[in-house]
Amino acid sequence: MSFEECAYLLHRGQLPNRAELDAFAGELSAGRTLGATIDALLATDLVHRPPMDALRTLVSALSIDDPDADDNSAGANQRKAARLTAQLPLLVARYHATRTGAELPELDSGLGVAGNFLLQITGARPDPVAVAVLDECLVLHADHTMNASTFAARVCAATLSDMHSAVTAALATLKGPLHGGANEQVMKVLETLGNVDEVDASVRTRLDAGEKLMGFGHRVYRTEDPRATHLRVMSRRLGELSGETRFYEVSVRMEQVVLEAKGLRPNVDFYAASVYHSLGIPTDLFTPVFAVSRMSGWTAHVMEQHADNRLIRPDSEYVGERVRKVVPIDDRP
Repeated sequence: MSFEECAYLLHRGQLPNRAELDAFAGELSAGRTLGATIDALLATDLVHRPPMDALRTLVSALSIDDPDADDNSAGANQRKAARLTAQLPLLVARYHATRTGAELPELDSGLGVAGNFLLQITGARPDPVAVAVLDECLVLHADHTMNASTFAARVCAATLSDMHSAVTAALATLKGPLHGGANEQVMKVLETLGNVDEVDASVRTRLDAGEKLMGFGHRVYRTEDPRATHLRVMSRRLGELSGETRFYEVSVRMEQVVLEAKGLRPNVDFYAASVYHSLGIPTDLFTPVFAVSRMSGWTAHVMEQHADNRLIRPDSEYVGERVRKVVPIDDRP
């Protein structure tokens, strides 16, 4: 399915027919406006902050110009979910164009979310194969159980806070290198390796030093992350299309070495790195691209939480000293 179909499924509960998909595409198209507040913020030094820092502020600020910002009703939430899903790719592209001084290409009504994002990030009309690959990536990343950022969004929504607040909490959580930031770290490691012959020694040196290799292992999967299966194929396909297969070949060898040494298999972040690189996406925008996709899932979770709400209040166990008495301040040592 396309990413638009996937987002509709998450937001509305079933796959759309053709008429419903066309109507939803119209909603997304109408939602691709950012408002005067974003224009003002992009004229400040915010654009020189790291991407996830900037997005945390910019996404929060989207609420200022959203007509449904303070309305948690089902209809308003559905409209906000569509708008946020449409706005985030444009917001990432606007931020990138502003910080680099590039001219932002106009959106193309003939392209969907994936195609328009590649158009605006790279400045060139994307190859249909590249569009299809990014579209599949967006579907694979759209939602994934109660991960850290989704849980953060639901905790926030459970207080009956608004959708913009909840997805801002999710973005702040995604920023961490143990969550969304892992794909950037994978790419940085790949770029240090000139060819396949360097992989074995480099990986074993890192492991012997106790270094954690990003992109391997998962808290849920004990076999291969099924998303990694698709991303491996895409990495190879894009490498063959461009004639530059080095990052794919290095990734494959690294996967083999880590499996032999640690018994760990790649997760969704590992092959996503070489895929995004081959698509022409700057490395420091890898996590924002993850967010472009996951916004569809976060907003769906917020709607679900608001529709049948119960405050999320985890308990904790005190393990400190049991008997402690208050001593007046003048009697304390």
